Amino acid sequence: MAENTNERKITNKDIFQAYNKWYWLCEVSHCYDRLQSLSFCASQQNALRKLYPNDDDYQEALQRHLQFFNTEGTIGSVIHGITLSLEEEKSMNPDDISGEMIIALKTGLMGPIAGIGDTLIWGTLKPICLALATTMALSNNLIGAFFVLLFPLAGYFIGLYMCKLGYSLGRNAIGKLIQSGLMNRIIDACSILGLMMMGALSASYVSLTTTAGFKLENSDPILLQNILDGIMPGLLLFALIAGIYFYMKKKGTKYGGILLGIIIASIVLAFFDIV
Repeated sequence: MAENTNERKITNKDIFQAYNKWYWLCEVSHCYDRLQSLSFCASQQNALRKLYPNDDDYQEALQRHLQFFNTEGTIGSVIHGITLSLEEEKSMNPDDISGEMIIALKTGLMGPIAGIGDTLIWGTLKPICLALATTMALSNNLIGAFFVLLFPLAGYFIGLYMCKLGYSLGRNAIGKLIQSGLMNRIIDACSILGLMMMGALSASYVSLTTTAGFKLENSDPILLQNILDGIMPGLLLFALIAGIYFYMKKKGTKYGGILLGIIIASIVLAFFDIV
């Protein structure tokens, strides 16, 4: 086994190399029995060789990281940083940390981290970046074509930061983040921002008005749209979007059925001169 030593062996360059391999290979090696384990192992390979100059120890470490692994790729890179820290500690003090503990920690973290990553990165950051790019493009702003690159760029640097953070905090990384409430505050803030963006886009680019009304004797026609605007501008549009939201919440994201329903309703209401 490797000799005990207090000298740190992992450098910023090693962390950077490990993260870059993970960033480019994360979704490449998927297979049903191991999913991302090959990519994870490849990302750790150079650092493990540095930590375990003995071939037997090195091979044992590689085998540890060829077991099933699957998580969200950006926020999930915090697990890579934690693993590097644990492997470094094991190489220095092999009696204090077992290989089974490292495997158990990875397995225990990959699910919760995937939930956080999917919410923040794919459920919030991506829609916001693409919504901003689409808004600029619809305004004939050339920057919109390049603004779409904000998502991969932001994802790359967020992932790199999380990897370094995981290494710095070591095995207590997730516990410290959760106990501090930082993750919950970030999720709440991003959710609020995402809802504001979706609401603003809906109000700006979706239109729904009614031509229905009635006429009293010896008076001008009274239009229902004017009454609704007096109550709250955009009330019909708000009701439509709210209806779609509650439908999806109850029935699930059946986009085809929703689109078909909107098309049929639009044809029928337009035929009777209601909208």
